[in-house]
Amino acid sequence: MKKRVALPAAALVLALALAMGGCTVMESTYMKKVNEADGLSKELAALQQKYKDLSFENSMLKARIANLSGDLEKTAGERDKLSADNKELENLLKAKSDSLSQTIMDLRQKIGGLENENARLKQEVAALQKAQEEKVQKVSKTYEDLLVKMKGEIAKGEVTISELKGKLTVNMVDAILFDSGKAEVKEGGQAVLQKVISILKDVKDKAIRTEGHTDNVQIIGMLAKKYPTNWELSAARAINVTRYLQEQGLDPAILSAVAYGEYKPVAANDTPEGKQKNRRIEIILVPKE
Repeated sequence: MKKRVALPAAALVLALALAMGGCTVMESTYMKKVNEADGLSKELAALQQKYKDLSFENSMLKARIANLSGDLEKTAGERDKLSADNKELENLLKAKSDSLSQTIMDLRQKIGGLENENARLKQEVAALQKAQEEKVQKVSKTYEDLLVKMKGEIAKGEVTISELKGKLTVNMVDAILFDSGKAEVKEGGQAVLQKVISILKDVKDKAIRTEGHTDNVQIIGMLAKKYPTNWELSAARAINVTRYLQEQGLDPAILSAVAYGEYKPVAANDTPEGKQKNRRIEIILVPKE
């Protein structure tokens, strides 16, 4: 059997119309109408699908708009809160700025005062340095004069003269000033002291300290009755030299005597040469108190 083919509704309508009208339609015209009907059906189906898709997209967009509206309201609330916070922060910053401005003004005033004070102190320092330099120059001049005056004694090793940081020391071995076991300045010793006095008499801005020193040999025999230890011997010698300086016109207000005995040696006491160096009188120029 042949398979029957169902015609579209439009084709049936057209066939019936042709049959009823008794009109003859050419096969090409018929097929054209059939194709147009099929095309319209397909277009209708596509439009229906597109409508369905657009409806779904419309629903999604509406939902998106609703979400965005909610987010917008939330953002607006956060914006208002941020605005309030910013206002409070601005007020705090303004107050802080005003405080800092006042602090800066106060510091500028203090800096101005310190600059003036520093300028004054610099002038005082410069004046003190100048005065110190002048004192050092005076001490150096005294040192040079003593070197010239006592070059003979220095050459013999009886006297050494040193200067350190404005402190001048005349170191004399005891034999040049005293006889053995004696504390009285001998005639030759007075001649040596006269050379020192001729230079020191012009010193007005220093004090003069006489120091007595001995070696570590203990005093024995009859001499021990007068000088039980080296303390007493060194003290007696320092005092007698100081008294002689006074007698020769030096101001007693700037004179002093100190006894160290054997306790401030400048050499080891295990050789005759070391002992000789330790038995000494030192006349020292020191700052006035």
